[in-house]
Amino acid sequence: MEGNNSTNRVSRASLAEGYTISRIIKGGWQLAEGHSRSRIEKQQAIADMFKFAESGVTTFDCADIYTGVEELIGLFRREYEKKFGRAALTKLQMHTKFVPDLSILSEITKKYVESVIDRSLSRLQMEQVDLVQFHWWDYDIPGYMEMARWLADIQKKGKIKYLGTTNFDTPHVKEFVENGVKIVAQQIQYSILDRRPENGMVDFCQDNGIGLLCYGTVAGGFLAEKYMGAPEPKEPFENRSLIKYKLIIDEFGGWQLFQELLGVLSTIAEKHGVSVTNVAIRYVLEKPQVAGIIIGAQDSSYLKDNLRAFELSLDQEDAKCIESVLKEAEGPEGDTYSLERVKGGKHASIMKYNLNKQ
Repeated sequence: MEGNNSTNRVSRASLAEGYTISRIIKGGWQLAEGHSRSRIEKQQAIADMFKFAESGVTTFDCADIYTGVEELIGLFRREYEKKFGRAALTKLQMHTKFVPDLSILSEITKKYVESVIDRSLSRLQMEQVDLVQFHWWDYDIPGYMEMARWLADIQKKGKIKYLGTTNFDTPHVKEFVENGVKIVAQQIQYSILDRRPENGMVDFCQDNGIGLLCYGTVAGGFLAEKYMGAPEPKEPFENRSLIKYKLIIDEFGGWQLFQELLGVLSTIAEKHGVSVTNVAIRYVLEKPQVAGIIIGAQDSSYLKDNLRAFELSLDQEDAKCIESVLKEAEGPEGDTYSLERVKGGKHASIMKYNLNKQ
């Protein structure tokens, strides 16, 4: 899905005819209020967005439940228009999510769905959002298919350009497709540590022309040199991302096996003159049907290094070395987002199910 870009190093992928995205996407979760103990100043966040856009990272991902982030992106778009003109906004791609609270799933109505989309449009300062990715917390509560159809109706009104899903498993994405819901993207967790999408999701999306937008690719920052030889971290963690991905490391096989993986990635990185993070990013970018990866950067400090992933191509020797560690991995097992849906489970325990209410 990778293509050349003559104006910068960031390659692009097509999600639909005439619609391309940067293969690195600027994520917004780490800018959300309540995500981290540290706070990012509004003007600094906007300045960082300019740096991403100017580097070729023109696609931005957020959600209705990322407190304050849609508004930040809306302010960025306004400043971008002031600086470059209204026509320049067409160079940017804005993706958001529709994530209704668990507490209201059984009561959700079409009117409510449209009101949330209208709210996102207002916050983003847009008349049409490029991609809306929808989520459903509990399969046991009926209504997700109706919600998908309502979103498709809102799409026909011109408020949404394209529809996607996020964190649905393979059978449910298949259900949407079989019922005529046009999905162009599925946002999932996918990394060298978490290869659950390879248990059916990748093949299905490849067969049906659905692009994978991947988060967790750098495991909240764990896939980096600074953790090599480091003692196993304990709570309290700096932010929720570190809590989430430490659980994935535990599922993978624990801290010792993770250290072995970092050692292999470091050797590969040294060979190519890049960073461990670059290798981790490239590993996922080279996977079938991956359109882009979402870097949930709090600021632009790692932007220059992240872009070096486009200077790298993993060879057969690299793949063999990586596989020598991955074959020892214990997990994570199952389909996409299956562990996170286990009620009362340790992965579900860190979720916040009613962020709209907050």
